[in-house]
Amino acid sequence: MSASPAAAASPARVLVTCPPMLGQIAAFHGPAAALGLELVPAQVTQIMTEPELIAALPEYDGWIIGDDPATAAVFEAARAGRLRAAVKWGIGVDNVDFAACGRLGIPIVNTPGMFGAEVADVALGYVIGLARHLFEIDSGVRAGGWPKPAGISLAGRRAVVAGLGDIGRSVAARLMALGMEVTACDPGVQGDAGLPGLSRAAWPEGLEQADIVVLTCALTASSRHMVNAETLARMKPGVRLVNVARGPLIDEPALVAALRAGHVHSAALDVFETEPLPMDSPLRTLPCVLGTHNGSNTVDAVHRASGEAMERLAGFLQETAPA
Repeated sequence: MSASPAAAASPARVLVTCPPMLGQIAAFHGPAAALGLELVPAQVTQIMTEPELIAALPEYDGWIIGDDPATAAVFEAARAGRLRAAVKWGIGVDNVDFAACGRLGIPIVNTPGMFGAEVADVALGYVIGLARHLFEIDSGVRAGGWPKPAGISLAGRRAVVAGLGDIGRSVAARLMALGMEVTACDPGVQGDAGLPGLSRAAWPEGLEQADIVVLTCALTASSRHMVNAETLARMKPGVRLVNVARGPLIDEPALVAALRAGHVHSAALDVFETEPLPMDSPLRTLPCVLGTHNGSNTVDAVHRASGEAMERLAGFLQETAPA
């Protein structure tokens, strides 16, 4: 990252609320300063609340957004103060009111294409772990046992991948490399996405034959609760379900019922409808592997996405600087 003319002036104050970037924030102060930015890390585990953002953001020139409620009310309060630009760290934008930003004249962008491979690696780890009971075996050995559950072989099995963007393509490629037959569902992508042998279908087609279902799609009005009582009933008994996208893609009470009934063999969930996962969630007592919305969080990916976010924000702030 190269220094900008803004670096000679007073730095623009930027609130950072993205947990992966916060986890490595010390590495970004120097590059940010060269771009004319002063990064201020939020004291947060997952997200700031809407009232907290409304109170804090008017004091900042820029905002690097995580999964916080970036609502119209938040942007209106921030714009009434100093906020001039924002960047949504990462791919998902379901929590950001872009229309409000347009109406208020706040330039904003996300950082797509930064960590498809990293999230796909986590998805693959979940698939293999569920197929071979690796997490169950680990827990059993730690408890003093010596369990030997029979898993399933993946070669020749069928998988449905919902979403064929950067992450979905990377997941499909990895599953195909294991010898799986993969069907992808994504109305916004045509053809095989550069993966010869990839089958296509419209959700929820193909669920009846799937041994593995992996969710990698964006959260939209049409995809919310795409995994529900009806689609779960269509799935093959003993199906294994992986979600590395967004929690509200799954109707969690419906999944709980399917897990309790044994219709769904097991699930690996990196994301949830409410994050962090509530202590009283029944998912904690069911055959699930539970993550922390951490699929993109590698040193390398965080540096790529954070560098892009800072570059884009610095550019916006230069363009909107007072004369």
